[in-house]
Amino acid sequence: MKLELFIVNKIKSGGISGKRLAGPVVKVAIAGIVLGMVVMIISVATGMGFQKEIREKIIGFGSHIQVVSYDFNLSYQTNPIEQDSALEAGMRSVPGIKHVQRFATKPGLIKTRDEMQGIVLRGVGPEFDWSFFRTILVEGRPLNLDVEKSANGILLSDDLAGMLNLKVGDKVPMYFFEDQIRARNFTIEGLFDSHLPELDETFVIADIRQVQRLNNWSEGQISGYELLAGSFEDLMFTGSNVADVVSGHISPDGTMLRTRTIQQTQPQIFGWLDLLDMNIVVIIVLIVLVAGFNMITGLLILILERTNMIGVLKAMGIADWPLRKIFLTLAAHITLKGLFWGNLLGLGFCWAQARFGFVKLDPANYFLDTVPIHLSGLHILLLNVGAILTIFLMMIGPSFLVARITPVKAIRFE
Repeated sequence: MKLELFIVNKIKSGGISGKRLAGPVVKVAIAGIVLGMVVMIISVATGMGFQKEIREKIIGFGSHIQVVSYDFNLSYQTNPIEQDSALEAGMRSVPGIKHVQRFATKPGLIKTRDEMQGIVLRGVGPEFDWSFFRTILVEGRPLNLDVEKSANGILLSDDLAGMLNLKVGDKVPMYFFEDQIRARNFTIEGLFDSHLPELDETFVIADIRQVQRLNNWSEGQISGYELLAGSFEDLMFTGSNVADVVSGHISPDGTMLRTRTIQQTQPQIFGWLDLLDMNIVVIIVLIVLVAGFNMITGLLILILERTNMIGVLKAMGIADWPLRKIFLTLAAHITLKGLFWGNLLGLGFCWAQARFGFVKLDPANYFLDTVPIHLSGLHILLLNVGAILTIFLMMIGPSFLVARITPVKAIRFE
């Protein structure tokens, strides 16, 4: 065994004792690293989880990418485009695109005996991906659109149902305004709750054939296509590839198409979510700095406490670098011990929260009913590697104190 490791093991086991001050300080340093690691893991897990949950809710209502008419109409009363099987095949062939579905919209008004509310009737077809709505459905069932006759059912948000005193199975009168008022009666087949009031109180899901009739469109006319992508991180690249396919398509009536990603249709929400990244970075930097300064304090006390030992070893001919390695190794032991327990406690809390959801939130303020957790192995690896490198670099400076200690003064040091 090397001499440095032998001395380190003796110090750790108590074979080379020092003053009683270092013990509590080292424990505080370990506790600081443990607490810092727990806070960093929880901050990253909750921050990423919050972004992921809100992002999935927004995408569930509007998909990753929309292909619509190339016009300046920003309302829900859209200009139609023609369905095209060749275009659909081209969009499906774009790398990263998982699903293509049609949609159509029509603004309208729900009026009951005592209340009224403006809504947007959002028509979907049999190919619609119901996976998101199944996760937020609180009562009833998704629409059955695999029938020849257009379905008369709708999905309504729980918020709207509460405002209008409606429940599953009720008949709902809706009114649509063009040259004349058009009335339709629908049946509520399910209630959903995404905890996003802006969307819950706006959209009502219906059969796309109902919307086509209300818009006086043919069966081949729709508001556009919704495309679901496999990776949100590659959305801009995927959207650009879809735009290349779409830009070369011109309908027989001369209509051109354009693409828009969910980030472009909801810039305020995604800009707000991006601010969370800055908050997470600031928290991590502050925690690492605090843990590093705790380690500097602990290392300085370890060096001062064993000044006599350093003087004796120097008088015996040991060079400065091996002496510095003794204290750097001790610091590494403290750091690794703190990181081990910090990871254990932090990941344990995240697992418990993801499994049981015991920390609740107010959906009215946070759009979620529990604290969300999302963490990957890469996040854990980067946190640990970053913490180790930062603390080690901060330890190099105090270790130079060993080189400045002279044997004669060190042996006399009390």
